[in-house]
Amino acid sequence: MNSTPNDPTGHPPPSIGFLLHDVARLLRKRFEQHGRARSLGLTRSQWQVLAYLTHNEGIQQGGLAELLEVEPITLGRIVDKLEACGLVERRAHATDRRIWRLFLTEKAAPKLAEMRGIGEMTRAEAFGDISDAEREHLLALLGAMKSNLTAACSSTPRAEKQTSHG
Repeated sequence: MNSTPNDPTGHPPPSIGFLLHDVARLLRKRFEQHGRARSLGLTRSQWQVLAYLTHNEGIQQGGLAELLEVEPITLGRIVDKLEACGLVERRAHATDRRIWRLFLTEKAAPKLAEMRGIGEMTRAEAFGDISDAEREHLLALLGAMKSNLTAACSSTPRAEKQTSHG
């Protein structure tokens, strides 16, 4: 087995994909552990929809489903619940009655502010004793990786994408 100086067990270090996945999972878990997050009465999926809508208000429901990588029917059910809570509203498209655009309501603002506070606490815990310079470097590297992968994904021919999924 390959061993590294950082791993006395002799196991290879985790791949970037597994490590990023684990960090993201633990960030979500810690966010949810904060008592205030639970008391706000929203699921992780509902939080995610609200968070995406803060940066994409007016997006079509199908476009948001694509961004979130969920089926449109799944997003429709989540939006139904958020609409029933008075946090999101659907508005008809100006020229196509089949299309619904999504907007946050004023009632969503306090929940979003609370969510941001919990997010800041969670990030502070995650960064712990990591210096500001290391934090900035990490974010720059992750941003570059995201750009590289976004470019690679958009340059992949459609036929190749379809065959790679089975």
